[in-house]
Amino acid sequence: MRRRAFITLLGGAAAWPLVARAQQTGKVSRIGFLGPSSPALERHLVDAFRQKLRELGHVEGENLVIEYRWAEGQDEQLPSLAAELVRLKPDVIVTTGTPGTLAARQATSTIPIVFASAGNPVGAGLAASFARPGGNITGFTIMAELEGKRLEILKEAVPGLSRIAVLWNPANPVVREFFQQTQVAATRLGVTLQTVVEIRQADDLKSAFSTLANAHPDAMMVLADRELLAHRAQIVDFAANNRLPGMYPYREYVDAGGLMSYAPSNIDLFLRTATYVDKILKGTKPADLPVQEPTKFELVINLKTAKTIGLDVSPLLLARADEVIE
Repeated sequence: MRRRAFITLLGGAAAWPLVARAQQTGKVSRIGFLGPSSPALERHLVDAFRQKLRELGHVEGENLVIEYRWAEGQDEQLPSLAAELVRLKPDVIVTTGTPGTLAARQATSTIPIVFASAGNPVGAGLAASFARPGGNITGFTIMAELEGKRLEILKEAVPGLSRIAVLWNPANPVVREFFQQTQVAATRLGVTLQTVVEIRQADDLKSAFSTLANAHPDAMMVLADRELLAHRAQIVDFAANNRLPGMYPYREYVDAGGLMSYAPSNIDLFLRTATYVDKILKGTKPADLPVQEPTKFELVINLKTAKTIGLDVSPLLLARADEVIE
């Protein structure tokens, strides 16, 4: 079945030269994939990554094996999962998020590592510089000074916004920088960070929601963190039930029912990650591949959610959105 699906995908006979080469050389590449979330929640990103690899000639079941390890929203599991992948001796390890990349770095200093998204890779010690990362790690950063822009858009969307709540994971070292950006932006825009809620693990969600419900903020911001992303369903459900406008750091929150997001395109980052994996499998060293910044950003607004919570989003803001979910 895999052979037939493969031939259909690439267009019949055009697939045979690749299959023949794989059979002749016996070379099968192995990729380790370390995810902080779950396969169900990250399927669209993994599918984009796999599709791009196929386009570049790396086909699962033919000349490629991908070994997945998922932390299911529990960052404390990342070190042991990274160690499992290293024992499998993959040709390259793909990570998402700074904690996962740090765990992979701790597990190996020789196997190439490509991060699909990370905060400040230089500040976190993952790269010596963007241009020359050095060592065995490179990839793509989400650093783009976005917290101020997100707060500006949220203030534009919510008339009279003066008090907001912030949800963040202080266990992620990069998120502390995001929080500082949010504080600076709030001062500049005349907005008070009324309630700051720390969520380090899933068990913290219940008390966090209780704190938010008692505070009655005008709106909520969630700071970028892959572990929190794994709990997006609970977060957006709470916001909807409490008619609380929310600004989120990934569009996946909005797909799950959140109000709006302004963020780099995760799909684009995973497609570009596949190109780096391809280069490494063909012999390029990670140290010779510069860390790259996001190039595609998108404002996504869930108009259905806006109507549900009674928020009238201005036509001007809707016109600026890259996508409106109705």
